Amino acid sequence: MNKPTNIVPPKEDAGKEKSASLFERASGAFGLDALVPAAVPSELEGEQAKKFAPKRKSKPASKPVAETPKRRASDWIGEPAQSVDVAAPTVIAPVEPETPAVTFTGRKHEVVRSLLRENGLIDPDGGASTLLEEFRIVKRQVLSAAKAEGSPQARRVLVCSPHPNEGKTFCALNLAIALAGERDLEVLLVDADFGKPSIMGKLGLDAGKGFMDVLANPAAHIEDFVVGTDIPGLWVLPAGQRTGRDSEYLASERTWSVLNRLTRGAPNRIIVFDSPPTLAATPAAELAKHVGQALLVARADMSSRAALEDAIDLLSACPDIKLVLNDATFSPSGRKFGSYYGYGE
Repeated sequence: MNKPTNIVPPKEDAGKEKSASLFERASGAFGLDALVPAAVPSELEGEQAKKFAPKRKSKPASKPVAETPKRRASDWIGEPAQSVDVAAPTVIAPVEPETPAVTFTGRKHEVVRSLLRENGLIDPDGGASTLLEEFRIVKRQVLSAAKAEGSPQARRVLVCSPHPNEGKTFCALNLAIALAGERDLEVLLVDADFGKPSIMGKLGLDAGKGFMDVLANPAAHIEDFVVGTDIPGLWVLPAGQRTGRDSEYLASERTWSVLNRLTRGAPNRIIVFDSPPTLAATPAAELAKHVGQALLVARADMSSRAALEDAIDLLSACPDIKLVLNDATFSPSGRKFGSYYGYGE
């Protein structure tokens, strides 16, 4: 084992032993002053400066800015040609006119209230009821969707069902009467079930020329065939004479022009179509191309899921399809509208 050895500092540094640091005393004992770093020049010269110079980052080349096209205004007689700046064209969205393109001014006909009650329809003079409360919920959904979309097509509503006897006409009539109860709202109920029209008969009104006659005659004006009712805000358009080419007329440009005139400039007008059953006749699929909303009526314990899926597929041209459950006697949530007013108890 090596024994510890006391390092004796030189005599000339004896007086500084107490004040010198450990590194200074070691340097004096072992001669470490020669171990110093080599001197580094502040600047390199010649080829060394080029070799070790840092590389500069190249700046991306700026893209040439396209100049604004100029038009030579040399068409002025007696004036020298000048350069005129041409601004980019501004796209202006189409704005609906402030006044309706079509107004209804026909004579008002009396709707037989007893027929409404016999057919289980809403009596506009009967006050609140369970049926009215149910269709108030439906109409709120319709009005909300029409307002959110904000287009004339969204104000056209198609009511249909997969098969006959599922309640489409019942729902179309009740929806139209419920909508007519809104303040400052005009409702046009169109009987588009050309094979078996029934709207006019259920209201106690005489059926005459109507929708199909307007489509078949390019010179006819649809406002001349609209029938007024004594229910405030409710107007009716009969189905018209049957032609056997209902789908072909509905698929023509004439239908677009007629329906566009009905909704153009009339933000407070809702059009409700009662169409034939979707899986029984083709007009429903054609009408779906002209409306913004469709109510597909399903009857409880009658309409099958496969039929509903096929009907939805045929109505796929409509952007918004809603399902309405009709003739339901059971509510899982226990919901029972109308009892608050004394009805349905």
